Amino acid sequence: MSATAQGVIYEVSVDLESAIADEYHAWLHQHIAEMLALPGFLSAQVFDVLEPVAAGRVTYCVHYRLRDATALADYLRDHAARMRNEGAARFGDRFRASRRVLRESN
Repeated sequence: MSATAQGVIYEVSVDLESAIADEYHAWLHQHIAEMLALPGFLSAQVFDVLEPVAAGRVTYCVHYRLRDATALADYLRDHAARMRNEGAARFGDRFRASRRVLRESN
C-alpha cells in the first residue's frame, strides 16, 4: 500500500529554552487544536523528550496523525507557512523545530 493510500505521521520536534517551557507548552495545546481543525488531521499526541536533552533546554515531540500523504501535502502547501509563523512570531529564536514524516512499516 502506498503512503498516499494510508495514514501518515507528521512529527514535529521542538527544542526550546527551559525559561519559556511553561508558556510554550500552554501555547502548544492551542496550536494543536488549530492543527486538528485542518482537513485531514485526525489526532495528535505530545511527548516530553527525556533523552537526549541539553542542559537548560526542554524538548517536545508531537505526532500528528493524518488521513494520508495527500492531506499532508495539502497542509504543507496551504497552511504550513502560516502555522509555523505563529510560533516564530511569539517565541522568536528561543526555539528550534525539526520535522519528519513517518508511516507504519508493513
